[in-house]
This record gives sequence, C-alpha cells and structure tokens, in this order.
Amino acid sequence: MRGVLLVFGVALVVFFATWAYRVNYRTQEALARVDTLYDQIAQERQTIAVLRAEWAYLNRPERLLALSEKHFSDLKLMPIHPGHFDEISRIAYPVPVVEDPVGDDPLIDMLIAAAIEEILAGSE
Repeated sequence: MRGVLLVFGVALVVFFATWAYRVNYRTQEALARVDTLYDQIAQERQTIAVLRAEWAYLNRPERLLALSEKHFSDLKLMPIHPGHFDEISRIAYPVPVVEDPVGDDPLIDMLIAAAIEEILAGSE
C-alpha cells in the first residue's frame, strides 16, 4: 500500500510540476504580448501626435488664404465674414405636409393646424 501511495504521490508531483511549468510559460508569453501591445500603442500615439501637428501646420489660416487666392479662378473661394450669416428666424422653412391618418375629423385637423402654427411661431 505504501508503494502505491508513493507512486501516486510522485505522479501527482510530476503532474503539478508540469502544470506549473506550462502556466509559467503561458504567463511569460502573455506578458510579452502585453509589452508588445504597449509598444504599439506608444507608436500609434506618437503617429497621431505627428499627424495632428501636420494637420495644424497645413490648416494655418495664412496658408489657406494664400491657397484660396492662388486657386481663386478655379475654386471661387472667398473669405468668410460675419455678414455672410443671417439670423435663424429669417430662414424660410417649408411647411410640412400633414396627411390625416385618422380620416375626415375636423377637430383633429384643427388641432394639427394649431400645433403647426405654434411650432412655426415658436421658431421665429
């Protein structure tokens, strides 16, 4: 009986040693992947920073003005001034077409018309 327990104990130790060995190497591989991903993230952040700097450089107002003047004959671009904008209350919105899904009920038609007038009056 003692021999069986000894063989079983040795087999159990070998099993757990193998398991621990595999877990250890899987953990090391996972940590290596994490380090690789951190390096890739750092590179991508650096690339994003460079692209943002290039975007800011290319969108300088004086550069865009010079380009719009250079290509005015083709593009017809003009500088934007506050006079180009108007108040929102002066914009003519199309009146929505309301179909009566209920039928020929004058009360519902009156309520819908009043609601449309109230909406249009509120936007002015």
